[in-house]
Amino acid sequence: MFDGFTLDHVDVGDVTLRVRHGGSGPPVLLLHGHPRTHTTWHRVAPRLAERFTVVCPDTRGYGRSTKPPTDAQHTPYSKRVMAADCVALMAHLGHPRFFVAGHDRGAYVATRLALDHPSVIRGAAILDAVPIGEALARCDARFAREWYHWFFFAQPEKPERVITADPDAWYNVATKNTPERLGAGNFADFHHAIHDPATVTAMLEDYRAGLGVDRAHDDADQAAGRRITCPALVLWSSDDDLEDLYGDVLGVWRSWTTDLRGHAIKSGHHMAEENPEALATALGDFFGGI
Repeated sequence: MFDGFTLDHVDVGDVTLRVRHGGSGPPVLLLHGHPRTHTTWHRVAPRLAERFTVVCPDTRGYGRSTKPPTDAQHTPYSKRVMAADCVALMAHLGHPRFFVAGHDRGAYVATRLALDHPSVIRGAAILDAVPIGEALARCDARFAREWYHWFFFAQPEKPERVITADPDAWYNVATKNTPERLGAGNFADFHHAIHDPATVTAMLEDYRAGLGVDRAHDDADQAAGRRITCPALVLWSSDDDLEDLYGDVLGVWRSWTTDLRGHAIKSGHHMAEENPEALATALGDFFGGI
């Protein structure tokens, strides 16, 4: 995986992030979702590296990045703090301004980057997500049934006990998540992560922050009329449930953005693994056209 890329561990303050970076050209930061690590981008990053400098970290708590202690509000795992990590990481690598693409939980970090650091972000691609505040404000019985894990993960202690009792069963190893579908190296990295109890707890802290401090940040931005002012691309998986839940996905994002475009990608949820060609093309065209 990642031919020609460099693997580093970068101290960004209270955490050290594992990161791969390579290529040349304008810098692009790629942020993974749950329960993946940066290796989820292994089929996309080399394609983008033909035109861009590509940076793929494990966000704090995930993969082999370090896992700081939490607090009662789960603030160390807020998307605001994760976004600040990313700014520090990119500055360390010599990229004071950059493009960002985030998938799933990484999409919330990308959104926070664009909202909190408008002078830094040149363009933001949001994959398979609407803002956390929007999702919770629109929550109904169907959302609660299909995305029940948001609320289960927010509970103290019990999710760790359930997941660590049989990580392979919880994360669909040998059914949905196999070496054949993920790629051998990516599967090995994912599999190591889900079997590490400290990583499991840190991933859950991400969700615990989501229902509290992250929602508060989103709601405050919405109340203040704050928007993403850089160009924004929203992509969603055709075979996942975002369009079923929200209908007009771009309509959800219009009040959050000033320059919006987007469309579906023919794929299941993990589009970087399932349709990397289409995703790399969409991201390359978007970032290359700004």
